[in-house]
Amino acid sequence: MAAEPTREWSDEQLNNDDLAKKDIITFIQDNAAHSFLSEHKLLGNLKNVAKTAKKEQLIVAYNQLFETKRFKGDESVEEVTQNVKDVKIDDKPKEEKVEAVYEGPPKYTKSVLKKGDKVHFPKKGDTIGCWYTGTLEDGTVFDTNIPAVARKKRQTKPLLFKVGLGRVIRGWDEALLTMSKGETAQVEIESEWAYGRKGLPDNKIPPHAKLNFEIELVSID
Repeated sequence: MAAEPTREWSDEQLNNDDLAKKDIITFIQDNAAHSFLSEHKLLGNLKNVAKTAKKEQLIVAYNQLFETKRFKGDESVEEVTQNVKDVKIDDKPKEEKVEAVYEGPPKYTKSVLKKGDKVHFPKKGDTIGCWYTGTLEDGTVFDTNIPAVARKKRQTKPLLFKVGLGRVIRGWDEALLTMSKGETAQVEIESEWAYGRKGLPDNKIPPHAKLNFEIELVSID
């Protein structure tokens, strides 16, 4: 078990405007278990998390961290607990032994910037159209299909491909299948679901790079 960290701030201090969101995010990222961060959408670059997270949500997460005691270093305990929950107990004897498999958390996080229609979601094999901008963790843009001049967007076509079939990096496939038509999302992808240990030299993407994409899903066919 990990040692429990000391509370940094009282409720009054948390609600004080002098306490910056980045300070709360840094504390939680330094002390919380990976699954806790994933559930509260606090994984990823500090600057990007601060853009999307509201202070009220951060205060709730801060208090829940101490209530649930899901501190960093307790991931193995969480996995065992989850595995136990996943095993279904049956009074009838079974010939085959069923074992729970823990695959680990997704290798991406998604924050919705603009809601879609919540009706039309792509399925594997559908042809979808996207506008996107990809950046490295330091904010460097390495790829985009959005014209520099806004009016030229009408004269160009979005990126079209069949989703869920490995035509793009896995982080894209997985994230886009959760988006509805018209949705714009910020997607942070771990290197394992991006370009991995090799990177992409032609696009100046270094090895083991975590990538950030702003993606707009504009069509589903």
